[in-house]
Amino acid sequence: MHHIIDHPLIQHKLTQIRNKHTGTKEFRENVNEIAGLMAYEITRDMPLRKTETETPMKRCETSELDRDIVLVPVLRAGLGMVDGITSLIPTANIGHVGMYRDHDTLEPRSYYAKFPYRMKKAVVMVLDPMLATGGSASATLTKLKNEGASDLKLVCIVGAPEGLDRIIRDHPDVEVFLSALDDGLNEQGYIVPGLGDAGDRLFGTNDFPKHLHHE
Repeated sequence: MHHIIDHPLIQHKLTQIRNKHTGTKEFRENVNEIAGLMAYEITRDMPLRKTETETPMKRCETSELDRDIVLVPVLRAGLGMVDGITSLIPTANIGHVGMYRDHDTLEPRSYYAKFPYRMKKAVVMVLDPMLATGGSASATLTKLKNEGASDLKLVCIVGAPEGLDRIIRDHPDVEVFLSALDDGLNEQGYIVPGLGDAGDRLFGTNDFPKHLHHE
């Protein structure tokens, strides 16, 4: 199952990060804000448990989240979504998966994985701004299932139909959340129209335009 979160604020900020003239600072801020807004929608149906709280006036019945939440950003671009979510859910535990896409085969390669011990009963959100071929996301979900995670949600900002189809095929039990489903992939495996390389734009490592190089 997949969901397109088309909240007007998300769509406005999505326009900012699509713009090739948006700088690193603004790109990073908007990605974090989109992630936070998406988390707000994703957690709308989270189960609650009843508790009691002492206010300055009297004791009353209140509610709090009944499940732990674990965030698993896919390195490195997924890191750009963490702060936006933890600003809303500061108690979330955070794991990490290091995946990179081989630019020749377009298949994922893993180089790092570390997860919180509470993951088995938690709601686990896998974070990656881009869902392109779906290879890295699928491999990450498989790794998490092998670690005992069962309630998994894949949270991406922009996706391609090819990547979404792969997740649905490989992991039909995982809910996928997107802000936009774009046209598809180009010959290099990048999403079109997309927003470029999210990791490079988040961390300022994109190539300097050749026409601006000083001789």
